Parts: sequence; structure tokens; C-alpha cells
Amino acid sequence: MAQTLTILGIESSCDDTAAAVLRQSGTNRPEILSSIVAGQADLHASFGGVVPEIAARAHAEKLDLCIAEALEKANVTLSEIDAIAVTAGPGLIGGVLSGVMCAKGIAAATGIPLIGVNHLAGHALTPGLTDEVAFPYLMLLVSGGHCQFLLVNGAEDFSRLGGTIDDAPGEAFDKTARLLGLPQPGGPSVENEARNGVADRYTFPRPLLDRADCNLSFSGLKTALMRLRDQIVAEKGGLTRQDRADLCAGFQQAVTDVLSAKSHRAMNIYMESAPADPLIAVAGGVAANGTIRAELEHVAREFGARFVAPPLSLCTDNAAMIAYAGLERFRAGKQDGMDMSARPRWPLDQQSPALLGSGKKGAKA
Repeated sequence: MAQTLTILGIESSCDDTAAAVLRQSGTNRPEILSSIVAGQADLHASFGGVVPEIAARAHAEKLDLCIAEALEKANVTLSEIDAIAVTAGPGLIGGVLSGVMCAKGIAAATGIPLIGVNHLAGHALTPGLTDEVAFPYLMLLVSGGHCQFLLVNGAEDFSRLGGTIDDAPGEAFDKTARLLGLPQPGGPSVENEARNGVADRYTFPRPLLDRADCNLSFSGLKTALMRLRDQIVAEKGGLTRQDRADLCAGFQQAVTDVLSAKSHRAMNIYMESAPADPLIAVAGGVAANGTIRAELEHVAREFGARFVAPPLSLCTDNAAMIAYAGLERFRAGKQDGMDMSARPRWPLDQQSPALLGSGKKGAKA
């Protein structure tokens, strides 16, 4: 009889407190029995970004409530849970620590096996949760804190082809929103404004396109927008709604063009391995951007590859993806002990040199 596994997932790496219950019977597609996400946007709104200390306190207050709600919605009890998968890094250390300590407490009290999950692996493996996929596939992981091209060769086998050398796209969207007086999170705000804008009214740079690699840079785009904004204000005494929409459209198109060009280069490398079922996938919060999704889908068609993007609810941080990554580790016979540490830095590809440098706590990316 095929084994059925039920996994409790816990996620608290940034500003979303999340819990989910996932069940898989044999080799059937995993079923998300529940997925609860408690956002913190209201807590951080007046600060223009996530405040780590506020985020950590909110996680500590909400984790048990989210877990209880996830179990109730899934109609299961802790006695029916086979393993607890928790984000053990990378992320804001206070938030990661909150989730890890909560998971350890439940594991110690119940004897349920504990599995530490790399948050980035949760995003990178999401296509296997939502679609039928075969290894290897190309993953563009694009979010508020990360941006990298990964060859996903297996559930715990990742090769980085390139990534951002400074700001991640989501961070650049957030900073753009702050510069233009738009609400956070910046990604949806900028995308909404861009719908009414003219993308070619202002000239934005396309950083690193002169380099024949898969690395990216977005810090210069933010600086270019700030200078354009200041120039318009100096000339006109302020920004009109149309000015703001055009700036958003131009910025978004520049990000899209950079991701498109670098995706072409990553696909060329990926296709050299002659995959039987070529596939490019995108995950992370910025994957919710419709313009970027459409362009990446176009790239996939050019190469005769499938394109997979998760539903919007699985683009942003959630615990279902953590449960799935934990499920893969558990099936492989992996689990962690009570000495498992919360990690602010934890590159998926342990072999490639760090893009953003290293410190006492290890490589950032």
C-alpha cells in the first residue's frame, strides 16, 4: 500500500506568518489541505518597509494561531502529522528564529520529526507542487530579497547560473514605490500605476546587458528613477499622476527587459544539456507581476519549452511550499535534531562563489 504522508509547514522568514498542511499519497500530486498566511503590511506601512524587530514580535504572536487554524481547516490533529517542516533560513533572523523555536517546541512535545527547510528551496521546488515537472528545469527565483537563475537538478541539487549583484527586483520595486509616494508592498503598487503609463516616455538603463553572463543588477534602475523624479519636480514643481504612471511603466519595462535578456542567456546554457522536457519556471513574489510573467512565457515559447508559474497565492511567501520541500527531504530519509540552527544566510548552491560577498555568518547568496 502506498505511503501517505501529512506534513505541517511553518514559514516566518520575512513579514508573512504562515502555516499549511500538505498531504501526499504515494506518487500522487500533493494536496494542500490548508494554507494560512497572516500578513503584516499594516504594521510596517508607516515605516516604508519591513522593520525586523516588529516582524519578529508579530511572528511570535501569530505563529501558534496560524498553526491552529491550519490544522483546523485541514481537519487534522497533531497526532496525524508525520513531520514538521519549518523555514530555517535564509531571512530576517528574528523571524526565522521565531518559526524554528515554535517548530522545535511542537516537535519536543509530540515527538514529531523536525525538518529544516531552505526558504529558497521552497520557492524553487514549487513547480513540483503545482505541476508535473521533471528534473532538470530552469528556475528564475525573483522576489523581494533574492533574484537568481537556478538549474534545479533534484530536490536538493541546485546550480546557480547567475543572480543579482546588488538589489533584488522586489527590493527595487519597493524603493521605487517609496520614491513616488506609493503604498507598500511596492510591487503591486508600481504595477497598478504602470497600467496607465507610457513605458518609453523616459529613458531607463538596462544594467549588465553588455556582460555575457546571467548576473543582474537593479540598484542603478532605482537611482535612475530617483534622478528622473527630481528632474521633473525641479522643472514642473511636482509630479502629475501621468508623470508618476509613466515613471512606473518605464521602470517596470526596464526590469522586464533585463530579466528577459538574461533569461535568454540562462536558457541557452540550460538547453545545452538537451533536457527531455525543457521547462522554465518562475517563483517568488515578483513572479506575480503580469508583465514579467508574460515576457518570460514568451521566452519559453522561443525555445520550445514549457513555462510554469505558480498561482499568485503561491508566489509570495507561504508555508505550503515549505511543507512540500520538507516532504521531499523527509521522503529521502532526512530530518533534523533539536540542535538545528536558524540561519540568516543559506545559499542553495553551496559550490558557486558568493555574488554578494561573505561575512562571519557565511555567504549572503
